[in-house]
Parts: sequence; structure tokens; C-alpha cells
Amino acid sequence: MKNIYFLSIILPLFVFAQNDLFEDYEQKIVGTNFGLDMIPIVGGDFLIGSPNSEKNRMADEGPRHLVRLESFWMAKYETTWDLYHLFMSRDIDKNQPNFNSLNEVNVDVDGVSGATTPYVEMSFGMGTDGYPAISMTQLAAKKFCKWLSAMTGNFYRLPTEAEWEYACRAGTNTAFSFGDDLNMLDDYAWYKNNSNESYHKVGKKKPNPWGLYDMHGNVSEWTLDSHDVRSYQKFKDSITLSPYKKPSKLYPRVVRGGSWMNSNFKLRSASRQASSKKWKKQDPQIPRSIWWHTDAQFVGFRIIRPLKTPSFKEQLAYWE
Repeated sequence: MKNIYFLSIILPLFVFAQNDLFEDYEQKIVGTNFGLDMIPIVGGDFLIGSPNSEKNRMADEGPRHLVRLESFWMAKYETTWDLYHLFMSRDIDKNQPNFNSLNEVNVDVDGVSGATTPYVEMSFGMGTDGYPAISMTQLAAKKFCKWLSAMTGNFYRLPTEAEWEYACRAGTNTAFSFGDDLNMLDDYAWYKNNSNESYHKVGKKKPNPWGLYDMHGNVSEWTLDSHDVRSYQKFKDSITLSPYKKPSKLYPRVVRGGSWMNSNFKLRSASRQASSKKWKKQDPQIPRSIWWHTDAQFVGFRIIRPLKTPSFKEQLAYWE
């Protein structure tokens, strides 16, 4: 059970700065015309991992076991450069709303660390407006979540690995959220066979059954968890409540979904990928950047917002 944390916070009252109903909403950001679409994901039980019979299954995807999750909102799309550049430039920080007792988060945005300007153009010429932001470290993605929380009053974070797979599967038990037929993959995902060696604008393929786009392919997505090839073995005989394997070292950590660079089997709902220090191989800085992975042009992220707001101490732990 080492390093496994069960986060299930029961509060007597839930207050939402954006809206008080568990439904789709568009998160507005003061000082911009940017809107972030959020989709409600009703919590429940599901089998995480893949069955032994699944083609191209890897050992770290099993054994399958039952997981129980609480409800959360998830971003409809992968985080785009349009939004990530706002975090990088910090030009709109002065528009932070006043603290409000009804907010889920009251954090001074001036105290949120920001990503340094990279020494190269990090889209690598593949496009920015409407395209997924890439090559940031997990720490940078976490700090983005803290910044967005400070600017909106709502609590945002990266998904846990279990939350990500639950949302990706969208109630299915097949290799992909659309089934097992690889002939359908081109309708739902950008990957090695159809990407033309580049990522693409978000939302151009079909969504999964819960309305989430690009859960398979385009860019891989950060989760909060440390990667452990044996982590599932510890829970094979019981139901696991909101699992989260908190990292104790920098590598490896889990990214999900596969990318424009990957073969089809890496895009399966259960497929797991571990981060590596090789993702900084070409970084000339000494010490190497804590904000950027120069050799991970395939990694991005999307955010979630839990229905039950954690305590301030727990919020900070998710962002650090």
C-alpha cells in the first residue's frame, strides 16, 4: 500500500463559483474572450486496466480490478496554446477577481510560479491557435491548474490516472471507447498512420460517448500519478476508492491516451506510458528546465474539476 492515497473528501456544503448545477458549463476567464468547456462526469464503478485477451496488452495494465470514483468535470478538449500562452505571459493576472467566500479557491495569483520562456519555439512549427499545448513538464501543467484556479475561483487540477481512464472509457469495456474495430480509429483519433507527422487542432475527430474529444491520440495527456508497473497487483481482490499513487521522485510519471506519433495500440483506453529523463535529452540548459521537455512534442494535458472541493491543504498538495 506504499504511496497509495485514497482521497475522498466529505463536506457538509458544496459551493460553486461558476454554477451550482452538475451540468456542462463554459469557464470564463476575466480579461479574455476565451471560454473553457467543461463536461460533467458522473462518478461510479469501473474495471481499470485491460483483460488478458486484449491485443497488444502490456503487463502494467493488469490485473483488472474494480475502482470507485466520485463525480468531476473534465475539459471537453485538450488544453490549447491559446489558453496556455495566457499562463505563460501572465498579462491578465491584473484582472484577478477579488477574493470571495463563495469561491472554491482564494489564492493570490501573484504567488503562482509561471513557466519560463523556452529557448526554442515549443510548437515546433506545428501550429498554435486551436492546437494542443505540448512539451510542458507535469510540474508546469500543475502550476497552470493553480493559476487557472486563482483566476477563476474554481478548483482545477490534473486527473488521476483512474479518473482519466474512467472518462476515456465512457462506460465501455472495449479496447477503445468506440469498440474494438481498428477500422474506426481514423474517425476518432490522430495517430501515426494519419497524422502526417504533426498534431492537429483539437476537436476535429469524433468525441467519445461522454462528449470528450481526442481522448485517443493527438497528444498524450499528463495524469497526477507516479508510474509503477506493479501498482494494479495490489488491488486485484478488492474495490479501490479514488486511487492516486502520489509521486515520490521525478521519474517515471504517467501519461495517457497515446499521440500523433504512436501506433494504434498505444491509443487504447488502458494503455499507460511512463515519463523519462530522455524527454529532456536536447535541453542545453544547466540545470535542465523544470518547465519544459524538449523531446516530448507528443505530451500535453487536460484538466478536471472535482464535484467535491478538497480542503485548501489538499488543493496545494495537488498543485505542488
